[in-house]
Amino acid sequence: MRQYSPLTILAYGLGPTLILFSHCGALLILTTGISWGAIAWAVGWYGIRMLATTAIYHRLLTHNSYRAPKLVLWVGCLVGAAAGQMGPSWWKAHHLAHHQHSDQAVDAHSPCRPLPGVNKIYWSQGGWLFSRWFFPAKLPVDVEQDPFLRRLDRVHFMPLVALCLLSYGIGGVEYFGAFCLSTTLLFHGVQTVNSLCHLVGQQPFRTGDNSRNNALVAVLTLGEGWHNLHHAIAHSSRHGITLQNGKVTYLPDPTFQFIRLLERVSLASRLHLPTEQSLLKRANDSNQLGQAARPQRESPKPQLSANR
Repeated sequence: MRQYSPLTILAYGLGPTLILFSHCGALLILTTGISWGAIAWAVGWYGIRMLATTAIYHRLLTHNSYRAPKLVLWVGCLVGAAAGQMGPSWWKAHHLAHHQHSDQAVDAHSPCRPLPGVNKIYWSQGGWLFSRWFFPAKLPVDVEQDPFLRRLDRVHFMPLVALCLLSYGIGGVEYFGAFCLSTTLLFHGVQTVNSLCHLVGQQPFRTGDNSRNNALVAVLTLGEGWHNLHHAIAHSSRHGITLQNGKVTYLPDPTFQFIRLLERVSLASRLHLPTEQSLLKRANDSNQLGQAARPQRESPKPQLSANR
């Protein structure tokens, strides 16, 4: 287990504290009411910060599913930290550990292995943040070697606090409460990938864990709910892919469309996309290949054991 300095422990510990604070702050709208302007403020910041989490924290920083200039990475991570998603080193460390040990005993937030007596939904929706699993065993070397990202990781709470103050400055308590509501909904939207996407949904691809495609979560998280494909081919910049009647079918994936937009304006390149042949090879059940695909196979092949 990595040894953390007292200041880092304090800085990291502010993360769950601010999330609890945002839950309480969201209740303010019960007394202030909420105008259309405040609703737009909350929805706008939900979408912007969700994209920073999905397109930058997840698909760029963690999985390198495409390339982007340093400035795009830095600005995206700054907005991601403002989402209450902790810092880039902490986030990447936990997510890589999740992929390495998905739904196993050392997977920190899997709903498939909660502690005895602990509700699996509570655990995977954020309860694990208040346990010994909160601190990563090791931090990613590449992020720690980037001076900007390393500093941002240690002061991850500052962008969120700054937006809270900005909200109050623009619209007083009403906008402050709306922003807290936005942050709370964003937090739980992201956490549904940990919980619902390992409990409910379809598994068209072979992964060796309980990852599933869940349409509701895909809506809440701008495409991250197509989680089974992500666990099958983690470096794919597009998650919205499934198999239907032996054919590869593409699903709505707003995060991927955002990455395509970055590509069109020369802010993204070298997007990793799986071939249809590689997708069919990862079919969870040979029956999914359909009658049309079977004649191409010279002889039956045993199903490969899952290794991801």
